[in-house]
This record gives sequence, C-alpha cells and structure tokens, in this order.
Amino acid sequence: MEIKRGQKLMAGAVKKKKKTKRVSYVPLILMMLPGLVYLAVNNYLPMFGITIAFKNLDFQKGILASEWCGLQNFEYLFKTKDAFIMIRNTLCYNLVFIFGGLVASLAIAVMMTEISKMKIARFIQPAICFPNMVSIIIVAYLVYAFLGSDGFVNNTILGGEGISWYRESKYWPFILTIVHFWKGAGYGAIIYIASISGIDKGLYEAAKLDGASKMQQVFKITLPIIKPMIILMLLMSIGRIFNSDFGLFLQVPMNSGVLYETTQTIDTYVYRALMERNDVSMSSAASVFQAVLGFMLVMASNLVVRKVDADSALF
Repeated sequence: MEIKRGQKLMAGAVKKKKKTKRVSYVPLILMMLPGLVYLAVNNYLPMFGITIAFKNLDFQKGILASEWCGLQNFEYLFKTKDAFIMIRNTLCYNLVFIFGGLVASLAIAVMMTEISKMKIARFIQPAICFPNMVSIIIVAYLVYAFLGSDGFVNNTILGGEGISWYRESKYWPFILTIVHFWKGAGYGAIIYIASISGIDKGLYEAAKLDGASKMQQVFKITLPIIKPMIILMLLMSIGRIFNSDFGLFLQVPMNSGVLYETTQTIDTYVYRALMERNDVSMSSAASVFQAVLGFMLVMASNLVVRKVDADSALF
C-alpha cells in the first residue's frame, strides 16, 4: 500500500512539473507582430513593383492593366553610348570603396581600441563618426569651398594659380574616393570596434609575455578572431556593388556634365534619364538589374567562402 501511495505521489509531482513547464508564446508573438507587419509592408509588398520593369507603364491604365513589354526596358541600359562608362565607373568605384574601406575601417578600429583608455578617445570617437551624420549637400558645398575657383586650394595652397577642378574629370576619381572615406570610414569602424572589444584581453597579455609586438598581436590575434565579421561585412558590401552612393556622385561634383566620364554611375544615369524622359519603367528595370546581379554576386561569393572556410559562410 505504501509503495502504491508513493507511486501516486510521484506521479502527481511529475504532472505538476509538466504543468509548470508549459510556456505561453502569445506575449512573444504580440511583441513580434509590429516588426513583422513593418517587414511585410516595407520589404515584401513593394516587391510587386518589380512587374513595372517588364511593362510599358501607363498611369491611366494602372500597373496591372499596362501592357507587357518583355525585356525592352532593360535594353536602354546597354544600348546607350554611356553604358560602358557608367557600368565601369560603378564597378571600379565600388571595388575601391569596399576593399579600401575595409582596410581603413579596420585600421581605425585597431587604433581606437589601443587608445580607448585615454581621455582623448572621448573626443576622437565622436569626431570620426560625425562626418557620416553630415548631409551630403553640406559635404558638396564644403568640397566646393576647397576646390572652387576662389576656394581654399586655389587661393592658398596653389597661390592663385588655380586648377579648374570642376572642368577636369581626371581629378575626380581621387576626390570622390577621399570624400567617401572621410565620410564613411569612421562610422564603418564601429562594428569592428565592438568585435575587437569582445576579445579576451588575456590573449594579448600572453602574447606580450611571449615578446609579440603590436603588429604581431593584430595579425595573429585580432584579425583571425574577427575574421567571420570581416567576411560577413564583405559579403554584404558585395551585394551592393552595382549600387552607388547617389549623393556622392551627383551632388559633390555639382552635377557637372563635363565630369560625366568619371562621375557617371548607373544610379545617376537612371536619375537623369528619369528626369528627362519621365519613364518609370526604365528606372525600375535598372533597379531590378542591380538587385539581381547583386544577389548573384553574394551567392557566388558565399559559395567561394564556404569552400575555403565553411564556418565563415553565411549559410
């Protein structure tokens, strides 16, 4: 009898434990709901607009009733005489921005972690991020204040023997690259600073005891540990390789037609074509073209990473 009573008590205790383990996911679902709605409205519903790229859009008929035109809207990107220039500029600038920006951001992150305990770091950290918060319009006029006909460079540095910066296209690959790094390198270093700050300090102390220099610590400890984050940021950047910083290439050169040879990109060309022709379908086709190629490049890059180092791949 006592054994049976004990078994009943044990069974009752197990049932109580099972009851206490039940978790209600309703609060979590309610918390997720606003984010899911936002994601659906802003990221998935607009994908219906992809159909515009394959139609001759007539505003009177609407999107659904407009006639299909196949790939005609894509042809204008490649048949124009500027096709080679804008694709070349977009790719070349982005390659420099991606890999040069990676080096610049990593260098800033390493230096910032080295001086993080110094008082001057409180000033430097906001200072390097501030340019990213400045409007590109203001940046354009700052550049003009330096490079204009009566600007600082011509009057002060060159002693009045000025260069017509806004009429000489050969200088602008360097100017745009400098402006891009000045504006974005500090902000891009934030995520690397966060990754480096999570590294166990005991590794650096052990390396010091073994006589490792600062550079050896960076290349033997810091970079290998944050390698997955570096690869992740590279893969995300490669997905936008056919997109360009619209404000940088349109506003900073002051939309000067003389400079189109080195400042024309896919985004600026589409904008100008849209303003002149008012053809939304062609503009949509360019966006689809950029998105599809970017997706293909991300998949190809991830495949290469997965074969070299499977742990660092996205999936």
